[in-house]
Amino acid sequence: MQIANKPQRLHWRHRKAGHSEETAPKPRTTRKKIPGTPNAITGKVSPGPQYAARTRAHCETVLRTFYDFHRDEGTGPIINPFPLDRSRRSGRANAHHTPDRPFAQERTGRYRPTISKRAPRRIPDEMFNALFAALRHNRDRALLAFWVSNGARAEELLTSRQRDALPGQQLVGVIRKGTRAYQQLPCSTDAFVWLRLYQEETRRDGIPRGKNLPLWWTLRRPWRPLNYDAARAMFNRANDLLGANWTLHDLRHTASYRLARDPNMPLTDVQWVLGHAHLTTTQLYLPASQDEVIERVRAHHARRAEQRDRPPAPPAPGYSPDSLKTLFGNSW
Repeated sequence: MQIANKPQRLHWRHRKAGHSEETAPKPRTTRKKIPGTPNAITGKVSPGPQYAARTRAHCETVLRTFYDFHRDEGTGPIINPFPLDRSRRSGRANAHHTPDRPFAQERTGRYRPTISKRAPRRIPDEMFNALFAALRHNRDRALLAFWVSNGARAEELLTSRQRDALPGQQLVGVIRKGTRAYQQLPCSTDAFVWLRLYQEETRRDGIPRGKNLPLWWTLRRPWRPLNYDAARAMFNRANDLLGANWTLHDLRHTASYRLARDPNMPLTDVQWVLGHAHLTTTQLYLPASQDEVIERVRAHHARRAEQRDRPPAPPAPGYSPDSLKTLFGNSW
């Protein structure tokens, strides 16, 4: 995985039609996307041809745990081919961690790559408005309104049933990704307005209805519950119109940033909404974004320049000009 490129997967429609990678039609796109280059609008680097460090670290953890299990059961090799780092072989990483201190960056596996910390990337308000305007269907608008207001993960919102949407209480129920627990999340009123418009369209088109049926469906027959891949394709089509490369998870970052930056919103409440196990994860959204810091520094330089060009204040009345000239020279 360190030296090999990622395989190019053929679209399922082309595979179903019997095409191969050589005979498959080329995608109709007007913008040439070079892998590994930053986007001109978002500043995010597009995925490169090789596997990312986080992907390799995840696979290293899975393989090391897999061989540890079979080694302990006696059904595998005697030595784990993915051993721990030499300094950590006597125990696991952060074995003697103190709860009131942050976790140390200890290397666990010998072949585990170093992962750099990434700041949460939110979508600015003006860019989100442009992205929202690029959507063509009320279902897509309702999805984005829910994602950016309740901070749920993309796949979590798609687990909602028709009985889980409660407009009177402004709540929508989702199934959490890690714990698989059912949780009701508060949402904005705009999200339920778009949801109501989408439900009227589903009633007119004949999409199956029932309180135990999924809340989100495809827009074309045969009717199928909307899955993550279809939602991501919808979002990518809107990105292509703007030339951006935002992701569905950036909507969760945007909602988290808006909640955490609200001075009237306790951080523990934000942790409950986001479903974080540790409060330190929620604290990542407290610092200002790069755009806001740049604007504040520019305003600081503008204030400094204004103070430098401003003439000094005149002295209070009643002072003798000769005395002021003797004390301060010709500055008055």
